[in-house]
Amino acid sequence: MRLLSARATGGNAGERIRTKLLKDGHIDTVIGLPPNLFYSTGIPVCILVLKRCKKPDDVLFINAAEHFEKGKRQNRLLDEHIGKIIETYKTRKPEPRYSRRVEMDEIAKNEFNLNISRYISTAQPEPEVDLAATHARLREIQDALEAATARHNRYLAELGLPPLPSAGGGK
Repeated sequence: MRLLSARATGGNAGERIRTKLLKDGHIDTVIGLPPNLFYSTGIPVCILVLKRCKKPDDVLFINAAEHFEKGKRQNRLLDEHIGKIIETYKTRKPEPRYSRRVEMDEIAKNEFNLNISRYISTAQPEPEVDLAATHARLREIQDALEAATARHNRYLAELGLPPLPSAGGGK
């Protein structure tokens, strides 16, 4: 097994190399790392784990880009982050938003693209909204606004000035 650090390569040469490595079954794992880990670049980096004697049936994708310690000038992978990457690599266990084994048929359908975001969704689920509680809170705010508008209109009336429209949206 050899580790290769590689940035996403564009153009035909990179595409041909990537496709050949995939078809020959040499790409075992793609590990996405967070941005600003290395002095030479601030962009996210991927590690391609290559193997000679691998069945070309799937590729493990690991999205470790969100697992790091933020630094002032440079981000760092802590032992726990590295341990999680290694454990996931060893077990090849899928985990939502973190790792997934992808069959070669799916990779071929994606034109042998190795962008992790094609295979692992990083979307955060929308938080559930308690409509009853939100409605009650809006009602409280509306009542407070109506009371404040009525109080303000009393002051305006004492000064002989026209009132504000009601807070309830009436005329």
